[in-house]
Amino acid sequence: MSGRTIRDAAAPAGRGLPTPLPALVLAAVLCATGACSSASGHPTGSTADPSSHTAASPATLTLDEHALRTSVRVRSGTAVIVRLHSTYWSTPTTSDPGVLVPGGGGSSPTGSCPPGGGCGVASARFTATHPGTVRITAHRSSCGEAMRCPPGQSAYEVTVTVSG
Repeated sequence: MSGRTIRDAAAPAGRGLPTPLPALVLAAVLCATGACSSASGHPTGSTADPSSHTAASPATLTLDEHALRTSVRVRSGTAVIVRLHSTYWSTPTTSDPGVLVPGGGGSSPTGSCPPGGGCGVASARFTATHPGTVRITAHRSSCGEAMRCPPGQSAYEVTVTVSG
């Protein structure tokens, strides 16, 4: 698998069936065919808890706000991309650049955004190079123009464990 994204995604609605049922059927079929296990994590777009997600190498793992306070596992060589959907976020950083090597990042505002809207993305790219456990963090002091962040929404943290 070339890449995984941890995010919320609505499952497509089935004919006359409630929305969650097709997703459950798909998950059951994937597990029955061996496409999932506790070590392989959840498929892209899964709304399940991503706290024990493993990406195969070489791969790309994309994280966003939905991965907040989770732990992920990747193999050495995996690209880890963090995309936080507001320019109020600082550029994500790693606690150990020897384990997750930074490869660029910053804020990218969108074209048509009202003043103070924070429209855009704060992102960073890392490459897992050595075994170890690190934290990816970002912070913001505002959640909108002159708007303080509610409790628990001003800090972003994900724990990443890199295996050889």
